[in-house]
Amino acid sequence: MCGIVGMVAQEPVNQRLYDALTVLQHRGQDAAGIVTWDSGKFNLRKGNGLVRDVFEQRHMQRLEGLMGIGHCRYPTAGCSSTAEAQPFYVNSPYGIALAHNGNLTNTDALREDLYRTDLRHLNTSSDSEVLLNVLAHELSVQKKLNPQPEDFFAAVTQTNARIRGAYAVVTLISGCGMLAFRDSHGIRPLVLGRKERGMFGADWMVASESVAIVTQGYQVVRDVAPGEAIYVDMQGEMHSRICAPKTQLTPCIFEHVYLARPDSVMDGISVHHARVQMGRKLAEKIKRERPDHGIDAVVPIPDSGRTSAIELSRALGVELSEGFVKNRYIGRTFIMPGQHLRKKSVRQKLNAVDGEFKDRVVLLVDDSIVRGTTCKQIIQMAREAGAKKVYFASAAPAVKYPNVYGIDMPAAEELVAHGRSTEEVCKTIGADWLIYQDLTDLIDAVKPESGRIRQFECSVFDGHYVTRDVDAAYFQKLQSNRNDSAKAAREYSKRAALEREAGMDANMDAGDGRTDSVAGLELHSE
Repeated sequence: MCGIVGMVAQEPVNQRLYDALTVLQHRGQDAAGIVTWDSGKFNLRKGNGLVRDVFEQRHMQRLEGLMGIGHCRYPTAGCSSTAEAQPFYVNSPYGIALAHNGNLTNTDALREDLYRTDLRHLNTSSDSEVLLNVLAHELSVQKKLNPQPEDFFAAVTQTNARIRGAYAVVTLISGCGMLAFRDSHGIRPLVLGRKERGMFGADWMVASESVAIVTQGYQVVRDVAPGEAIYVDMQGEMHSRICAPKTQLTPCIFEHVYLARPDSVMDGISVHHARVQMGRKLAEKIKRERPDHGIDAVVPIPDSGRTSAIELSRALGVELSEGFVKNRYIGRTFIMPGQHLRKKSVRQKLNAVDGEFKDRVVLLVDDSIVRGTTCKQIIQMAREAGAKKVYFASAAPAVKYPNVYGIDMPAAEELVAHGRSTEEVCKTIGADWLIYQDLTDLIDAVKPESGRIRQFECSVFDGHYVTRDVDAAYFQKLQSNRNDSAKAAREYSKRAALEREAGMDANMDAGDGRTDSVAGLELHSE
């Protein structure tokens, strides 16, 4: 669920990359990074934290160049450390920087293959570094001093043949241009944008969501197709090719439930419109199952539940009440790396307005229920504010299965709906009544009228994994890497490493904005 962006322009791209990442900040709050290319040299700045915290003026001034890529990260299996912040870089061949959104499902096999066959060393546990080295190897075996577009497409074709899973990728290749590509199922989003320069050609941009393109003054051209690679050379010429033998657009439906901004359009689908339809479908189900519902007020859980709640209240003819005030300086609890942090942040994030709950039957509406931690605390807050009864509605179906394509939905045992009936979940979260969206209704709400999309990636709801390479052994490993106890151990290791690093820094001269040069890569650190 990371955010990626790439640009090739006729003016410096550093500020536009920064601005685009702030627009994509909702996709990851753990780390951020930008790399630009100028006069034969990459300039890189990355670190832990929000975009605004990672980049200061002195860093931006050093990110010179007319082409660059950026990334904002949230961790799934990996730890939240600077070492795994993106973009990643390899110096051979040519010099390649890469940013990746998604998750590879055959990382372990690839890692072994890279070491034993390709003779490549990996420095982190990130599957993005694995992907970068696979691509680098496929480019290197061609032994082209001046590679052409067909050479890059051939390398992407071979890369696609080796890797499996979900991936939207943008790379920067020294002296050549920008290369971006998407997996053959189109699970993770990637959008292409263009800005006309009249007789001087055009600037090009790719990003995870259309909103990042539009806010930078570019026009959305189209979505990058499943299995397609886009190559923009340094003269601003765009080339494209399908680099997979078999493709089918199967985008992640959870992008429209929760991940994406409502003002984005991805794969021809308006996220806002989809969420409106989710609210309408949910209202129809409430009317069928509980026509005498007795609801006094519909209360949205800010912010991603609001659009569906507005339409639901309208369809039910029930008052919409803004019963919770959100502290906008707290991150999204869903993407925080650890149950302890999620529990702690809910009370800091939301506060109830007592007058909107006292002696009323309220229906709380959220986009989904994953672990049940957040909604349980919110329901308790509504009761403490004086609610007579608290109903809870999820605009998505029950999340019963882990996600393996880049969303932090962890071990099945940590999903509140896994192995539980709706009534059992209702009791667990402390609601008086719980209603989930039906999967068929969710699909109807999201799918475009054009019929372009025949199937969505809905694995967290139905357990069907479209890449067909996920087995019990994979889930066992996934559980050991992504359950909260494993994350807590990694966070402890991270803190210890940071403390050691701080102790080392205290013994070094405080060279403000120190620059280290490594294999043609400008590394800007504190």
